[in-house]
Amino acid sequence: MAQKDNKTPKMPKFNPYWIYGIVAVALIFISTMGSSSAPQSLAYGTFEKKLLGRDGIAKIVIIRNELKAEVTLNVDSVDNYRELFANEQNVPTSGPHFIVDIPSIDSFEASRKAVEEARHKEIVVYYEQRTSFFGDILSVIWPILLMVILYVVLFRRMAGGGGAGIFSVGKSQAKMVDKDSNVNVTFKDVAGLSGAKEELEEIVEFLRHPEKYTELGGKIPKGALLVGPPGTGKTLLAKAVAGEANVPFFSMSGSDFVEMFVGVGASRVRDLFKKAKDKAPSIIFIDEIDAIGRARGRNGGFSSNEERENTLNQLLTEMDGFGTNSGVIILAATNRADILDRALMRAGRFDRQISVELPDIHERDAIFEVHLRPLKLATDFDRSFLAKQTPGFSGADIANVCNEAALTAARKGKKEVDKQDFLDAIDRIVGGLEKKNKIITPEERRAIAIHEAGHATISWLLEGAHPLVKVTIVPRGKALGAAWYLPEERQLVTKEQILDEMCSTLGGRAAEENVLGRISTGALNDLEKVTRSAYALVSYYGMSDKIPNISYYDSTGQSDYAFSKPYSETRATVIDSEASKIVETQYARAKSILSENAEKHMQLANLLLEREVIFSDDLEHIFGPRKGAKPAEEASEKPKEEPKAELPEAPTDGE
Repeated sequence: MAQKDNKTPKMPKFNPYWIYGIVAVALIFISTMGSSSAPQSLAYGTFEKKLLGRDGIAKIVIIRNELKAEVTLNVDSVDNYRELFANEQNVPTSGPHFIVDIPSIDSFEASRKAVEEARHKEIVVYYEQRTSFFGDILSVIWPILLMVILYVVLFRRMAGGGGAGIFSVGKSQAKMVDKDSNVNVTFKDVAGLSGAKEELEEIVEFLRHPEKYTELGGKIPKGALLVGPPGTGKTLLAKAVAGEANVPFFSMSGSDFVEMFVGVGASRVRDLFKKAKDKAPSIIFIDEIDAIGRARGRNGGFSSNEERENTLNQLLTEMDGFGTNSGVIILAATNRADILDRALMRAGRFDRQISVELPDIHERDAIFEVHLRPLKLATDFDRSFLAKQTPGFSGADIANVCNEAALTAARKGKKEVDKQDFLDAIDRIVGGLEKKNKIITPEERRAIAIHEAGHATISWLLEGAHPLVKVTIVPRGKALGAAWYLPEERQLVTKEQILDEMCSTLGGRAAEENVLGRISTGALNDLEKVTRSAYALVSYYGMSDKIPNISYYDSTGQSDYAFSKPYSETRATVIDSEASKIVETQYARAKSILSENAEKHMQLANLLLEREVIFSDDLEHIFGPRKGAKPAEEASEKPKEEPKAELPEAPTDGE
């Protein structure tokens, strides 16, 4: 026996635009209803010739203020004038039957008197002064109504759309997520970032079981700031908190507070915190908080934004002002913590600063596990090499690698994604698409081979340089040649390692000068990196002979030296001299190493010209095993293309 469907049909949701439609339909209906008894419009000339001088007119009503004449016929005379009606079948049953525009009262009176004298019969004429109350009101209200409609539409658009309304411009645009919302992201979906997850899991635990901590006299943290490079998973962590907390979660971007109207930003901050306090315990998440949290008073009269500063002042007051915000926790994310206002960073507002850094090799492996789930991989696919080949990749980069590998396999018509697809995807993301059809003369091609062979030779012979595992002279992106390195994931970098990297980077230009006797513009990128490294050695790391143990690096980004350098012109001259000396020394060293290994260098360049792509095995065959080399299985893959002399960021104290 079939069961009856007890589901009642859902009624459509009410839409305010229905009211506009109903009013329009009503107006159309009224106009059509009135059209059936409307008098026939008649030209004045026709009225004089065919109507005024004939019998059958019951009366004529002259409307003075409109210069119109309403003509009513006798009931028994209507059939005699049917030819004057546009629709002979739709003749008004009662008067007036015709309406005539008259030139003037005097002209009509002259015509009427002439007819009366000719026929010796009086024509009944009435004069009226009519006023339309509804028409007069409409003529006054219609322009105002039109302006109000335009005002409402414009305000809705400027207030962010979605029917925000004219009076809700200053209302918070935050999206609220509660336990009934369908948020599928949890901490299990966030691979790596174990330290950051522990901090946020503890905050979620605060909200679930606050008595566990308050019994000992502790207080729930008021705020946590997620700081890290782009693509490392800050917003993903916030989504996981929303999925785990089971409390109202208000999500908003820092730019949502900024508006073209004065005072709107501060008003939205007040409204956001009011909503959060009404639903406490709750969480507020502000993404990209640097949009409103920049340091106040920087470059005072030149680029200050008073509205943004007012918004920041209101945010500071709401987070830890005279009032209380019990039960409201603030989460924020930024990749530019160095420009945030110091008042925003202090304890009591953001009690915790959670660092979300680039993943290490073990964390990258866990992230790959997450992004490989939806892919259809080959049965013999070994995923252990992926984390090794992507040093310096963020979580977003890894997601892009997996997606690009799937696209590459589909482009080749494969049914599964294999190892080579991932290697090609990494090459394409790092170096760009191959451009084999790029026009290069034989002389240029030989110069490129000598240049790239110079990099490869010195990087293989110097222990401190990153080991090179692949060199190509096939153009990729804007580069005419490319070299792939497998950099070691080291936390501390010695002066010797930096100098070896600089020497390897200068190997391309040194090879051109040694072999060709001339230099080219192909080393522009190399020189840029070397110059930056040299100045970092002198002015940041304090590794110069003449300026030892002095650093002018500002890790806070809030230096008070807005219009002058923190050193004299004399010291600037010394810095320039030391940087230039370091570069020249390493360039001479590169030329010397290439001169000592000239035969092997040219053998490598000729092999590169022949094959276009060579790997670490070819370098080992020519130069022998590399000093301090890792096992062959770790160095045989294609790694990420790393800058040849890129220095790590200035280490903080304790590194």
